[in-house]
Amino acid sequence: MADVADKQIKRLRALIQEAETSLAAANELLISLVGDDEKVLAATKEDVAGKVIEGVFDGQNMVGSDGKTYPVPANYASKSKLVQGDILKLTIAEDGAFLYKQIGPIARKQVVGLLKLEGGHYFVEVADRNYRVLLASVTYFKAKPGDQVSVNVPEDDSAAEWAAIEAAL
Repeated sequence: MADVADKQIKRLRALIQEAETSLAAANELLISLVGDDEKVLAATKEDVAGKVIEGVFDGQNMVGSDGKTYPVPANYASKSKLVQGDILKLTIAEDGAFLYKQIGPIARKQVVGLLKLEGGHYFVEVADRNYRVLLASVTYFKAKPGDQVSVNVPEDDSAAEWAAIEAAL
């Protein structure tokens, strides 16, 4: 009986993760089509206009010291090669603009892996591990599934789920 419940819990977690990833991909696509449109994030911005918040990059978003999750533009995360665990500072301007700055890079290492596409999501397989990578990074480097890529991961990557593409090889 416990085995059935454990399997159901694992399946539910997987479904939630897939839904979160789909929402993130949809948000990335929306931003790529309309830019960092103030209206897209208006509700969040109105609550915190004029504030400075520090937080940790989780691979896609910044989890602020206030416990809230703030969207990090995928293009910025890709261009800056942000790694899961990096410390960011978010300044929310009076006009609602989100301005991010990396203030504490985590210790990182560079590894080489194989780019894969599974279920509409990109991963880099390094040894026996799969790291998720941002769609914006894949498209920026014009990488395709099966390509070798160099990625940055936290030096202590035991809990890391995300990698940042450094280069397509």
